[in-house]
Amino acid sequence: MACAILLPAAGASQRMCGRDKLLEPVAGQPVLRVMAQRACAASPWVAVALRPDDPARCKTVADLDLSLLEVPDAAEGMAAALRASAHWAMSQPVEAMMIALPDMPEITAGDMRALIAAQARDPERPLRACDAAQRMGHPVVLPRALFPAMQRLCGDMGARSLLQAHPPRLHPLPGSRALRDLDTPEDWAEWRRRSC
Repeated sequence: MACAILLPAAGASQRMCGRDKLLEPVAGQPVLRVMAQRACAASPWVAVALRPDDPARCKTVADLDLSLLEVPDAAEGMAAALRASAHWAMSQPVEAMMIALPDMPEITAGDMRALIAAQARDPERPLRACDAAQRMGHPVVLPRALFPAMQRLCGDMGARSLLQAHPPRLHPLPGSRALRDLDTPEDWAEWRRRSC
């Protein structure tokens, strides 16, 4: 299946006490770069949504084979990045788009490929990663039929309204990796402690 992957990276890391969570190192590289490389290994159609005034994040991924999407209205919230990505995806020869949060460093390229394969088995419905107990997490895959609705999203609720109107199938990933995003210095410290 032809599936694009979006890394929404236009947020402000407001809970990081002055640090940028997407520049936190993972295996010696900024997590945004690590996740972008994994996305590129899973799909030839990858986009990173960025604020136009964020040269550090842009530099982190600028040499990779992906599209950089400027989100001038990023202060509105996640919907701004989703609108920009839906506009971009409409011009790509893809049947779906995965939204992969770049602050989830346990998600692997293999996880992304598994979700794309699962989406291909039922391409008309959304798909959402979960844990073994079916607690919903990320990434999320949206079929092309929902791209126009993505272009009308508002606010900071992401694609929640779309997933309420179009309940997703669930795809379990190992452990709690579908649930673990790292938003605070404490999250990062705890994750590094457990990863050692």
